[in-house]
Amino acid sequence: MSTAAPRTADAAHRATARTPARANALHAGAWWLWALGLATAASRTTNPLLLGLLIAVAGYVVAVRRTDAPWARAYTAFLKLGLVVLAIRLVFAVFLGSPIPGTRVLFTLPEVPLPDWAQGVRIGGRVAAEGLVFALYDGLRLATLLICVGAANALASPARLLKSLPGALYEAGVAVVVAMTFAPHLVADVQRLRAARRLRGRPDRGPKALLQVGLPVLEGALERSVALAAAMDARGYGRTARVPPAVRRTTTALTLSGLLGVCCGTYGLLAAQGAGYGLPLLLAGLAAALGGLWLGGRRSVRSRYRPDRWGVRAWLVSGSGAAVAALMIWAGSSVPQALQPPVVPLTAPTLPLWPAAGVLIGLLPALVAPAPSAAPPSSPHPGAPKEAAQ
Repeated sequence: MSTAAPRTADAAHRATARTPARANALHAGAWWLWALGLATAASRTTNPLLLGLLIAVAGYVVAVRRTDAPWARAYTAFLKLGLVVLAIRLVFAVFLGSPIPGTRVLFTLPEVPLPDWAQGVRIGGRVAAEGLVFALYDGLRLATLLICVGAANALASPARLLKSLPGALYEAGVAVVVAMTFAPHLVADVQRLRAARRLRGRPDRGPKALLQVGLPVLEGALERSVALAAAMDARGYGRTARVPPAVRRTTTALTLSGLLGVCCGTYGLLAAQGAGYGLPLLLAGLAAALGGLWLGGRRSVRSRYRPDRWGVRAWLVSGSGAAVAALMIWAGSSVPQALQPPVVPLTAPTLPLWPAAGVLIGLLPALVAPAPSAAPPSSPHPGAPKEAAQ
């Protein structure tokens, strides 16, 4: 009996197993551009119906396209953080007052007398419905921004995003990735320890349980930090190549002037009377900053193994977020009353049709992005640079 067919099948199976699961995965930067587009749209409106629609769009895409990786669990934490921010904003409006004058007084709290130098500040007093609604709109907008950032954290792999950074930003990118992966792994440790306590019949809630869970989590975080530092040092983190002083000075000048131009150009675009100089200054700043990053990349001595490719799907995903932001900015100038519903007099918000249809473009990643695959086993060194230093 010939064994050629089984050997061929085994070889094909091994080749398939060696093929990385991320070969068809989406570029991590595309998810961040999509989420930042939704966040930009959320920053342009206080309409609770549009903000709720943005939250629903981000949540649906996360539900159908996130993996089982540890960082994907952070979305729930961002949702809870958004609710906490909303509650804090309402509490401040109740106890510290609101700048919005109101005529519909809901209740009156005992007011604390303050000295003359604290004019304009009060503690307690009348609580009007207009002020509470204004605080609700404002807090919901900030919560939506946090949820959009949480969607990017849940969908984009931090390690793969690090591989796509320019060489000049590699060291800073490692620090950011380590900070981004700390919270998801902390949440995973807490969930694991609480589940273990429940299986042993011990309480997992209350101050005593919090102390008994918090100490092992802190110990694990410290051990992970020491192991991460050793791994980064062994892989050459922080080592740079020598470049001429003139190149270093040119890199610094281009980077600083480019960032300054980007800031001024962005301010010009956002301001009411700066559209004439905002776009040219922004483009010039981007060009200078990219030139500085390209020169700064000459100091990087690392090699890049199998860099991620920016394909058609990445263009569609990032373009959908940009389209949502652009349509919302345009709607802000054409139908400002729909995007900024007035609270004085207090009126019910309405859902503008074509801005809402523009927000629905953000659902495109749920259709074009590849389906999530099984996540590889989590590494004990999240965020550690995996590229070999040369």
